[in-house]
Amino acid sequence: MTHRDINMDSNSSGARLNRRDFLGLLAGGAATLAMPDCLLGAPASAARKRPNFVVIFTDDQGYQDAGCFGSPLIKTPHLDKMAAEGMKLTDFYVAASVCTPSRAALLTGCYAQRVSLPNVLFPNSKIGINADEVTLAELLKTCGYATVCIGKWHLGHLPPFLPTRHGFDHYFGIPYSNDMRPTPLMRDEKVIEEPANQATLTERYTEEAIKFIIENKDRPFFLYLPHTMPHVPLHVSERFKGKSKRGLYGDVIECIDWSTGQILETIRRLGLDRNTLVIFTSDNGPWLSKGKNGGSALPLRGGKFTTYEGGMRVPCIVRWPGKIPAGSVCSEMAASMDLFPTFAKLSGARMLTDRIIDGKDIRPLLSGVKGAKTPHEAFFYYRGYNLEAVRSGKWKLILERSQRKKNQPARKIPETLYDLRADIGETKDVSAEYPQVVERLNELAERCRKDLGDARQNRPGRNRRPAGKV
Repeated sequence: MTHRDINMDSNSSGARLNRRDFLGLLAGGAATLAMPDCLLGAPASAARKRPNFVVIFTDDQGYQDAGCFGSPLIKTPHLDKMAAEGMKLTDFYVAASVCTPSRAALLTGCYAQRVSLPNVLFPNSKIGINADEVTLAELLKTCGYATVCIGKWHLGHLPPFLPTRHGFDHYFGIPYSNDMRPTPLMRDEKVIEEPANQATLTERYTEEAIKFIIENKDRPFFLYLPHTMPHVPLHVSERFKGKSKRGLYGDVIECIDWSTGQILETIRRLGLDRNTLVIFTSDNGPWLSKGKNGGSALPLRGGKFTTYEGGMRVPCIVRWPGKIPAGSVCSEMAASMDLFPTFAKLSGARMLTDRIIDGKDIRPLLSGVKGAKTPHEAFFYYRGYNLEAVRSGKWKLILERSQRKKNQPARKIPETLYDLRADIGETKDVSAEYPQVVERLNELAERCRKDLGDARQNRPGRNRRPAGKV
């Protein structure tokens, strides 16, 4: 398989345009000259050849919480089969170890700090995703894609921030985390159930997803399925309750596995297999303090709320028969924000020129190009606006920082360097042995501070864009 094998319709993706031209495309206005090839009278048959995209995004699922990633108790036959038919990405990252910033990064292709959504939003929040941001859904709509968001949104619950205002034709789900009150179930912009019956959510999401695929089988589509579970409180229907050896948490994951199997079977049955890229991953690591109701990130260190690997390295499986080599494993660094430019290239959509996009095109990794390397010089681990760590290649440097405990003076925690290839669990500090590596990673961190900022050093960053406000 060559890089060319997966480079579908990329001849039109080299052209770029700015936000003004982009909005003209969506509005169907007079910006005809700026239109990408996919809108210039392309026949319906050509449009159908554009790949479909399905992104299944779970909530708080740990690195180990699937059979193919080593779970000893949770049974995930459908995910295991998906991995056998596709690729496991073992070094796949999300841009934050909590909900809102992780979703912002996936849909904008940017670090959450760049779009000023670095922290979790709540039902009293008056901010959300800015109308000037271009989401992945908006990008794909310029090429005639049908789009839907089914599940947890969490980029603002007020009308200007809802999915239907940001490129999604339809929305069905809960606008924020399931432990927040009230907990409304929405269809488009209308509340249809409050509180939502969470025991049946995963199954209802699955029904909606299958309906969407069937209705749009003859045109390119983007299905974004950010599951509400396994975020606590855990809920599952009677048909799955008590089935897993891992208790209620395992029941929930096994229900999600069933859901994934239903979606994949629908794609197969409709003959869409060889034209559909499916990605399964999680928004961040497991909520370890929840004990048996939380997941496992083993063999990684830490979990949700941390910038250790267990907080931001997540399980990822990708499947596209004939394009992604079956049974393959990729250990190169990739990230959820890479989906934005990668899908743009695959769909033929044009990228914008008036903003920074942090994600990179990972088609060579997905297509199994021999010797393909990560396109990222570095990956930066943020917690809020605090830069806490940087990875480059196999090296991860946790930066020097101060830590304050209640009623105690702040104490300085020295920087630590880990070789993630030899020490995936971040147990052995090798900074004294590799001072030149430490120096280089500190230089990368300093470059990032200038770009995105670092609250601990009172560095605002020079390339942030504002969040939306009401």
